[in-house]
Amino acid sequence: MAPTGTGTPAVRRVRVDPAGFPFATAFELPAAGLPRLTPEEWVRASYEDVPVALRELIRTGWAGVLGLRLGPRASPRHVVGWRRVEAGPRRIVLEARAPSLTVRNVVTLDDTRLLWATYARYERPAGRALWSLAAPVHHLAVPVLLTRAVRRMG
Repeated sequence: MAPTGTGTPAVRRVRVDPAGFPFATAFELPAAGLPRLTPEEWVRASYEDVPVALRELIRTGWAGVLGLRLGPRASPRHVVGWRRVEAGPRRIVLEARAPSLTVRNVVTLDDTRLLWATYARYERPAGRALWSLAAPVHHLAVPVLLTRAVRRMG
């Protein structure tokens, strides 16, 4: 992975096992040179450590457009409103559900890379339509937010 013009490693889209979900996508960063953060801290740095207007725009997309039911931001069982399914020093699994779809973010950190994978399951036909609108935004947003987090935390 080539660094960006500022010396920040480039976020790269990679393939992941869909793990039984109809939609799966992932992005990776090389671990070398990254700040030493847990997966949860990476999620928080990517979504919370942004300007308030951007954070509210993201939440509006999740809740208002996709209909995801988010929990309280301050809850210990949630991270940026997403329910914590699993959390550890090397991996966090966050999930949010809507009547028409379930979305899961899995952030894994190992000795070679940070991997951010997103999975979507369509609970109803409308879920596929909603996610087809959200996926292009997601594919633009995650790399930008991760790159921003690396720059701010580094």
